[in-house]
Amino acid sequence: MGHNDALGAAINHENRAESRPQLWVTNVGHKRSIRGLYRRGSIYQFRVRVPVELREVIGSSHVKRSLRTDSLSLAVRLSRKVASEVETAFEEARRERGLVKAVGRIADGLVSQTTAITISARCESDVGRSAGPTLSEVYERYLEDPTKRRSDRTMLAHHTTRRVIEDIFGQEKLVTEITREDCRNLLETLRWLPVNVGKKFGAISIRNAASLAKADARIRTINATNLNAYMARFATMLNWAVAEEYIGRNPARGLQIAEPVHPQDRRKPFELWQLRRVFTAPIYTGCRDDQHGYATPGDVVAKGARYWVPLIALWSGMRLNEICQLDVADVRTIEGVLCFAVTSKSLAGTRDKTLKTKSSERLVPVHPSLLDLGLSAFVSDQRKNGTIKLFDDLPAGARGFRSVAFSRWFSRFLVSANAAAAKTCFHSFRHGFRDAARNARIDRDIALRLGGWIAGGTQSESADDYGSGYRPQILYDAISVIEYPELDLSHLLKRPR
Repeated sequence: MGHNDALGAAINHENRAESRPQLWVTNVGHKRSIRGLYRRGSIYQFRVRVPVELREVIGSSHVKRSLRTDSLSLAVRLSRKVASEVETAFEEARRERGLVKAVGRIADGLVSQTTAITISARCESDVGRSAGPTLSEVYERYLEDPTKRRSDRTMLAHHTTRRVIEDIFGQEKLVTEITREDCRNLLETLRWLPVNVGKKFGAISIRNAASLAKADARIRTINATNLNAYMARFATMLNWAVAEEYIGRNPARGLQIAEPVHPQDRRKPFELWQLRRVFTAPIYTGCRDDQHGYATPGDVVAKGARYWVPLIALWSGMRLNEICQLDVADVRTIEGVLCFAVTSKSLAGTRDKTLKTKSSERLVPVHPSLLDLGLSAFVSDQRKNGTIKLFDDLPAGARGFRSVAFSRWFSRFLVSANAAAAKTCFHSFRHGFRDAARNARIDRDIALRLGGWIAGGTQSESADDYGSGYRPQILYDAISVIEYPELDLSHLLKRPR
């Protein structure tokens, strides 16, 4: 009998012999009959008939208990344990019959000082202990699952989500007790989650922080994209829990809020006036110093990350962290072409690099404009100095990502250079590179490979899994035609080497 058919099967006739209690029987598939097990809605229940001679003591004709799970395999195990406890309690009741009087009924959960309490307490405590793992336990098993391969960045995102979810639901909440309504309430709470809640609100609970943000419009909350990312990661964990049979269905499935902005409109390329202000700021023309005095005009010619990272992004389209984590050895000549090797591997033996996706690993030839600006000389100097990281002036950060500190600095830099505008940030360089590739009429497959967007063509083409990709010279010929016609950087050619 199939699973669904079995759950709707009729209960077998009771054996009317009164010498021992008989359990209600419901076939639950797998060619076996599970005595007393049935399902109400999505949750499995257990029911046993009380022997006639004990009904006056127990105060009810049946003992009923919710097993608090929608997992069949777990319900089968629980029903057997509960059945054993009930049988034992019935035997004790028989021995004590006549010495106790029922003052409550198990079916109503009333407290009494009779054997009824003993039976009720045993059933309830056993189910409470065995109704499945807690949210914290499931999360721990999910994140430690050796069959899953996740990048450091992905693991960081999951740990962040876990802290928020456990703060809202509680670590000890049984995963089987998380309902659809709970998940809807979670979504509503996250709608008012303040940005950087831990830093701004300290030890305050997520719910309280959300309540404060809801009452105060001045508190900035996370955007729809981040909110949906929280929900998606939580739903992914619950999908895993379904596969592992901790729960029968995913109560968070499909819960997302509508994005108010089309994905293509969330970020824009820098406009020409912004690029001009960025590359004529004091850090490029002369500043007091390239640390705290970067926005003040002076005689110091900047060097290091604050000078080179925006330029590399402009001419390569690489992601911020891809640039910030480069080793000196990652800028190397391959088949006669100087390239950035975007990879998580390190020739220096370090393990501090991560990539967003598998397709992010690639070769990006150094654009001729970067060569004209003296990038080769900078790399050579770093190599002579014996440094491992190309931008050794960037801190690794508490989370291990060198891009974190730079991203925060760049946001302040845009403001100091009067180049800040809505929907633009460092990632706008990447959008601008993609537009420049289109305007240069670079073959789409090559443009996507240069940017590391996908493996090439479309993700569904199995042909893209064959071969080793384009030769460096082909990629160099393509990237060399990228230009920004109205952006004049000639003043950078005059800086001292």
